[in-house]
Amino acid sequence: MQSQKLSISLSPTLTKFIEHYKTAKGYKSRSEVISIALTLLQEQELEDSYRQASSEVEPEWDVTIADGLSDETW
Repeated sequence: MQSQKLSISLSPTLTKFIEHYKTAKGYKSRSEVISIALTLLQEQELEDSYRQASSEVEPEWDVTIADGLSDETW
């Protein structure tokens, strides 16, 4: 995976947390910790999007897609 260098500013509290987490979990760098955190955030956003999309499906849709055929027909 190709990486791009970024410069970010964080509070001292977050910086200490990242450093502590890196040491406690045995990660090689602060960048690795931040990458893992952003991946988790990305997954959370995707789950939220799926949950929202699922709630927008109307009950009539189940009737429409079933159209009286059972799985054995296919």
